[in-house]
Amino acid sequence: MISGTRPFEPVSTGFAGLTLLRPRIFTDVRGLFVKTFQEGLFRELGLSFAPREEFYSVSAKNVLRGMHFQKPPAGHAKLVFCLVGRVLDVVLDMRRSSETFGRTLSYELESDKHELLFIPEGFAHGFISLQDDSLMYYATDHAHDPANDTGIAWDSFGFEWPMKSQPIISERDRKLPAWMPGATCF
Repeated sequence: MISGTRPFEPVSTGFAGLTLLRPRIFTDVRGLFVKTFQEGLFRELGLSFAPREEFYSVSAKNVLRGMHFQKPPAGHAKLVFCLVGRVLDVVLDMRRSSETFGRTLSYELESDKHELLFIPEGFAHGFISLQDDSLMYYATDHAHDPANDTGIAWDSFGFEWPMKSQPIISERDRKLPAWMPGATCF
């Protein structure tokens, strides 16, 4: 890497703490190299994140996963990106004290762009796969805690999902309660 250059640049989302990261892509005859996390730079950007758990999912086209979060004391921040394929990633700000409380934001994450989304604690998160075999990577700063792992119904908070038919949803996600701004918040 060239001295003085960042491995990625932050893009403001208008939501406190929620940051899209555009990585610097290093290419040569072998292929490409992308850095996805650097503790010092995250700290410099004001993003408090110390990964404790990592996982990934592979989804067929029209699979909708979400809207998930963990309640305090197990609330967590996430770093997500799409390694293969393309998804529409969606977040809902559930932080009562936030200026963007109750608002949603979506980004199309695709493997060709290599963008990452940092999601602070207090957001519900989900995505719909826009093509078969979309592989999403997640890192969280708190391990999975079944007692505090929950979510809200994907169709309960006014977001217009871009699909022509019913999405493919897990049994767990079918049973999630509707979002009630006074009850399900941080």
